[in-house]
Amino acid sequence: MKVEKGIVLAGGSGSRLWPMTAVCNKQLLPIYDKPAIYYPISTLMLIGIRQILIISSPEGIQSIERMLGDGSQLGIELLYAPQYEPKGLPEAFIIGERFIGGDPVIMILGDNFFHGHAITEMLKVEPYERSKIFLYPVNDPGRYGVAELDKEGKVVSVFEKPKKPSSNLAITGFYYFDSSVAERAKRLSPSLRGELEMTDLINQYDADKLLSAVVFGRGYVWFDIGTPQALNNASNYVEVIQSRQGVTIGSLEEVAWRMGFISGEQLKYLITSIPHCKYKNYLESIL
Repeated sequence: MKVEKGIVLAGGSGSRLWPMTAVCNKQLLPIYDKPAIYYPISTLMLIGIRQILIISSPEGIQSIERMLGDGSQLGIELLYAPQYEPKGLPEAFIIGERFIGGDPVIMILGDNFFHGHAITEMLKVEPYERSKIFLYPVNDPGRYGVAELDKEGKVVSVFEKPKKPSSNLAITGFYYFDSSVAERAKRLSPSLRGELEMTDLINQYDADKLLSAVVFGRGYVWFDIGTPQALNNASNYVEVIQSRQGVTIGSLEEVAWRMGFISGEQLKYLITSIPHCKYKNYLESIL
């Protein structure tokens, strides 16, 4: 079954980014010249997903919905659901159970940034796959959920922030699960830190031999902008690519147009609502 639904989990307190997040959802902080949430939404759009549920705090939803609306101007459908208190990543599937229905779903974290040549091919999922995780080699795997693979690339073990990591493969904030994911999430018990753990959900699929993994190699970039340094690094990366190549990363209007979600005339209309700025000049230039 083709994946047509995506979830953007844009919650969290953003405590590691305080005081920047004292009065602002961290997904609204800028990665260079665009709000951070533009990038995961554009990633979902690039792989053809047009039904997107955004989960955030009640305050975050107000700001995000005021900025993006219902998505119709982009040829997509944006829905919103509140997360009153962060209780772990799998809670998103419980909150989004009605949205998921009987369909497979992709979830991307609102503070994650992916980029690279043919990135849509890397993030591709096949109809026969039941679940898939996407891994990225890092120097500090103890900060993340970590997966160990065997010589054939199959998952051997998955651990949440291990003190002695068995590999350097961090689990990124991009996940694919089948329609049973909400029921599986309900069966989870909170960990010692009081949250439902994504690694426990992943291990359920692995135990049922329904899990596959993809490792990002050279030429791909992944940032989790949970710290000021990571936010700055992502911003610097976007600035370098855009200034050197003359392209814009994460432009929702451009992606909608290039994916055929909206026509050239609709893009022209969208441009008229943007104040005079470099972003508007870019959109005018691609037409």
